[in-house]
Amino acid sequence: MYKILIVEDDLTIAKTLSEHFEKWGYQATYIKDFEKVMEEFLKFMPDLVLLDINLPFFNGFHWCSEIRKVSKVPIVFISSANDNMSIVMAMNMGGDDYIEKPFDLNVLTAKVQALIRRTYDFAGSLNIKAHNGLILNLSDASVTYEEENVELTKNEFKILEILIENPGNIVSRDEIINRLWESDDFIDDNTLSVNVARLRKKLETMGLEGAIKTKKGIGYLLEV
Repeated sequence: MYKILIVEDDLTIAKTLSEHFEKWGYQATYIKDFEKVMEEFLKFMPDLVLLDINLPFFNGFHWCSEIRKVSKVPIVFISSANDNMSIVMAMNMGGDDYIEKPFDLNVLTAKVQALIRRTYDFAGSLNIKAHNGLILNLSDASVTYEEENVELTKNEFKILEILIENPGNIVSRDEIINRLWESDDFIDDNTLSVNVARLRKKLETMGLEGAIKTKKGIGYLLEV
């Protein structure tokens, strides 16, 4: 079931859109706290975003830019602004389509269905994994935290992916080594220690000191 996140200032419209897309078989939700748009985005992990331009605190262009830092998810702008500058800005900030208000729900639904079909039938799921603001981009093996972005080696990426998949839980060294053995690289206990040390240093440059805890004789724990 594809998921749609609605970021719309008029909560009556947002609720109507949410209920409409639920009837079409989508899982839909809408933003109620406009200071926490990215927090809700990362929690919900939508397959498509419907984004208004005029929003409290920060406008839709800002949130489009923030989303584009961590995801290539399709973004459809919905706005009463019909000037060419707004449309050009929306596209330049990373929007995939632009629909003026008032719009016909059937037309909007057709556009959403077409965009989801084009995106996911050919490209598959656009993957990121996130935990408490730490975002792992599976498409380019990078990690983002509070607008800082760092590239990871293949092994560093895999280690962090395993830890993010098990937040708050200890992952044994043996389990990590076994997962890393699926690649072509030779991984032993010492190699794992070296890779974890390098990963720690990269996370520290992003302000995440002590994010990876060592449980002596057992394994590692991610605490962000």
